[in-house]
Amino acid sequence: MAARAGAGRASVVAAKMHQSQLQPEDNKFHSGNGDDGKHYWLTPPELMEQLQMEFQFDFDPCPHPKPDNFDGLTCEWGQSNYVNPPFGSIVHQGKKKGMTAWVRKAIAEHEKGKRVVMVYPVDKWLLMLLKAGATVRNLGDVRWVATEDGSQGKGTGRHIACFVLDVK
Repeated sequence: MAARAGAGRASVVAAKMHQSQLQPEDNKFHSGNGDDGKHYWLTPPELMEQLQMEFQFDFDPCPHPKPDNFDGLTCEWGQSNYVNPPFGSIVHQGKKKGMTAWVRKAIAEHEKGKRVVMVYPVDKWLLMLLKAGATVRNLGDVRWVATEDGSQGKGTGRHIACFVLDVK
């Protein structure tokens, strides 16, 4: 990415606002990772070939290069979809959009009878629990209790997953 005028302004603005509230040109997810400036990462060809052979994709709602005026969150998807969504939140149609928006869209397309294969980084421990047969429950936004005085907190703003490895 070429250096652009006003880059200093962006860092000052970024210090005051959350990344999800910034315009794409000022959002860290569009400026690259670390010193190399790279920020668009494609599926390795070998992995893509394996997945393509298994799932026979006919649509990519996150294509590269992205055609002008293309919007994978609002367009109709194909019958077999490969989704490698952005790894972060940006402003989309005036609202913060991130992985939850892509998951909602994927579920909506799946409910229409379409296949969705979505990739996204998660911590290894999560995959280990699922492989071991854990069931997952959504506990909602838990209002944890303080150890100091027993007062209830306001919650984290995020849902808490409960993983159960039950006796068979």
